[in-house]
Amino acid sequence: MYDFTTTIGIIECLPKIYMIEKIKKVKERGEIIMNNIKTICTEKAPAAIGPYSQGKCVGGFLFLSGQIPLDPVTGEVAGNTIEEQTEQIMKNIAAVLESEGATMDQVLKTTCFLTSMDNFAAFNEVYGKYFPSKPGRSCVAVKQLPKEVLAEVEVIAYKG
Repeated sequence: MYDFTTTIGIIECLPKIYMIEKIKKVKERGEIIMNNIKTICTEKAPAAIGPYSQGKCVGGFLFLSGQIPLDPVTGEVAGNTIEEQTEQIMKNIAAVLESEGATMDQVLKTTCFLTSMDNFAAFNEVYGKYFPSKPGRSCVAVKQLPKEVLAEVEVIAYKG
């Protein structure tokens, strides 16, 4: 005689076993990803001025910390105008990307911080030269930025 109770018990357990296996696989992938996070560090861009890094790289994605217009050699603010400062910011971003084998064309998203929206048009003139691929972007006005600079830009890129 066939024991239907055992069969029903096995069938009821299958979804639980499947979910446990799925959770194990996701956890393993998560651990692999977490173990493959690289801290980005290059002397060709300004060193971090606080308890953070120039960025992180994981799974081909680059998450760059905000860049301000610091000269990487002197550590001083480069330029007084929004145009001069934006040029230096873009050079710093390019240097960090290049240190990881990426280019400005691989930028997916930027977040831009300006101390005055009166600088928006001038900022865009310089910004547009460096990002002809037109990545996604947010641009907001903030009350103040480190070292009294006029702008800061952070970037997410994908190098593949």
